Amino acid sequence: MNLADRIQYLRKIQGISQEELADKIGVSRQSVSKWENEQSIPDMDKIILISDFFAVTTDYILKGIEQERSDTGEMIPPQIAMMIATVIAFIGLLVSCAIWYEKQEVYALAIGLALMAIACMIFGMGMIGNPSKEKEIAKRNFLMINIWIFSFIPLSFCYNLFISKWNWIAPYPHFGPPFTAYVMFWVVYLILCLFVSLSQYKKKY
Repeated sequence: MNLADRIQYLRKIQGISQEELADKIGVSRQSVSKWENEQSIPDMDKIILISDFFAVTTDYILKGIEQERSDTGEMIPPQIAMMIATVIAFIGLLVSCAIWYEKQEVYALAIGLALMAIACMIFGMGMIGNPSKEKEIAKRNFLMINIWIFSFIPLSFCYNLFISKWNWIAPYPHFGPPFTAYVMFWVVYLILCLFVSLSQYKKKY
């Protein structure tokens, strides 16, 4: 990759637009577009601002030289940790629901919660020793996606225990009377998750 490719790559993996990057470093969107299309090269002061914003070295921006990791060992990149944790948490929810549907045993819930706990541990490992900018972006993305996964079982627990009077350890809400309450469960779930996801999406780092 050349300098233009590296700027575009860093911008895309962090999920920001050319306009957002331009706002952060005090240039126009057209300037960022020209950098990424190799029509111009950013000044040195802008290179420094870009490296600070993306939490990489100026050597990486200019030459593609990767930052050396500390002698404590390889760290898990926050975004990678976030993706792995999300997949594990989602698998945990699916496995929990599937086992309960077939067996209706308490270990169904235990397996789901255990996998979600492992997902949180993996995400936490990705927060250790990495630049704060990367951690904040990964945290935003983690909350934006995983609110849909982690809130499902607790909300189902409350619904089954207090409203449907069904087996409260079930990992999903019981479909049955009162049906208006069942509909309200999904309304509350959607509103909560959309609120958290949108609030995280609007954050600027």
